[in-house]
Amino acid sequence: MSYYETIRSFAAEKVAPHTTRADKEGRFPIESFEAIRASGYFGMMVPKEFGGLGGNMLDHAEACMALGEYCATTALCYMMHNVATLAVVMFGTDEMKREFLPQVAQGKKIMALAFSETGTGTHFYNPEIAARDNGKTAILNGSKSFVTTALVADEYLVVAPSLEGEGLDVWSVPLGAKGLSFEPTAWDGLGMRGNNSMPMILESLEIDKSRRIGGALKGTAVVFDAVGPLFIAGLAAIYSALAIAAGNAAIDRAKNRRYGDNPLSHIPTVQEHLAKIYALAQSAKALTLSAAKRGAEGAADTFAQIVAARINASDNAVEACRLAMRVGGGAAYTKRLPLERLLRDSYAAAVMAPSVDVLTIWLGRVLTDQSPL
Repeated sequence: MSYYETIRSFAAEKVAPHTTRADKEGRFPIESFEAIRASGYFGMMVPKEFGGLGGNMLDHAEACMALGEYCATTALCYMMHNVATLAVVMFGTDEMKREFLPQVAQGKKIMALAFSETGTGTHFYNPEIAARDNGKTAILNGSKSFVTTALVADEYLVVAPSLEGEGLDVWSVPLGAKGLSFEPTAWDGLGMRGNNSMPMILESLEIDKSRRIGGALKGTAVVFDAVGPLFIAGLAAIYSALAIAAGNAAIDRAKNRRYGDNPLSHIPTVQEHLAKIYALAQSAKALTLSAAKRGAEGAADTFAQIVAARINASDNAVEACRLAMRVGGGAAYTKRLPLERLLRDSYAAAVMAPSVDVLTIWLGRVLTDQSPL
């Protein structure tokens, strides 16, 4: 059985019961995370030699899609954990791997990303925070704007200008580090409401250079070779999941809500909406899993494939949710159905870094043999 089917069954039992509360209260779904911790799925990207599942991009996409069908917030936070973990797997020192990876595999260490800043937005690879060489340590000053899983994760991968003056550095900053703080009242999202996305403040934070992922002059590779591909594939999976969930909810509504002597599903207009939603969802799912499979195989066209999948899934999720709201009618608008939550969650696709606009430009450049940046 694939991870998609296995984790989908797990999510239906362990994640779905906490989704409504997380959305309504803007509360992190800690019960869902505890269930994932107990399941061992936090070790998805950890090599088996460190006690993990040894997963690849396809496994990651299937897991995110399965979780996303029941709670996009949970899937998003889980996805970022996997991405940060892969950065350590690919670029961490041997000492860091021995320290971090067994703990990640056992669910004792949760990872997160701290990339975006107010001044550069979706262009997260142009950080404005200050990084100063201090001998055996570095001093970080500045802030990050949207840090998902804030105050819950144990380690945060922080992107900063390279100490060497060119490129990027990626630092693993532990929760509780002196000089690290968050603004917990800042997050009140339209959708993805339970993800604890909030500003991170770095005030004269001193960090040992052993916590620089990849060491000197490797931060750019960490961002674009480890973080970027898995992140984009994960988002494609989550937005595909939203389209799938919208279709399932709309079909259930159409079959069980009566209109006169017949269910809604007997009305031609409703049938047309359901057909379109299904086609959108299956298109997003198929392209995403195909692209992730290409990534797992190390195919040369992986980047173009996953970017195309993310663009397609993002657009399809919004349209599928929009049509599903029409099937749901007034009940959907009054929140008696999950459809309006799915619609709100889907709108994050257009603005979450890297945004659809940025990705579209990247894809056009790659297809014409140019650098995406």
